[in-house]
Amino acid sequence: MANPPKPPLVDRELIHELTRLLDETGLTEIEIERDGQRVRVARTVTAAAPAAPPPAATRVELPAPAEPEADMSKHPGVVISPMVGTAYIAPEPGAKPFIDIGSKVAAGDTLLIVEAMKTMNQIPAPRGGTVTQILFEDGQPVEFGEPLVIIE
Repeated sequence: MANPPKPPLVDRELIHELTRLLDETGLTEIEIERDGQRVRVARTVTAAAPAAPPPAATRVELPAPAEPEADMSKHPGVVISPMVGTAYIAPEPGAKPFIDIGSKVAAGDTLLIVEAMKTMNQIPAPRGGTVTQILFEDGQPVEFGEPLVIIE
């Protein structure tokens, strides 16, 4: 009499289902315990290399009668970061930037993108005017409340 077949050591269907859950939820790790068996699926998160070299630094200032160490967060035309993340001047590497020094913008125009938790957040102009300063470099980490752009 033959022995009954042993159940597989690894439940591949469960692992595939957990992997799909990771993809759907954006989580990096999930763990479950069922019938005394624990299964953990984790994904290593690494920054993806840009497909094209990043554009040259965009931090340029027009000559202005301001102090070199002036606190830009107090400027009346400052646009601050609404979140912690990574600031990008263009929709993708190598693409035309949303703004340049001297760009005319209207209220609601996209100025830049701040990526936070794998979500690209468009930062709109709070008012119309001319971009006189860009205070970050493409791909630079930014903090909540950090001055990003000056619109006059």
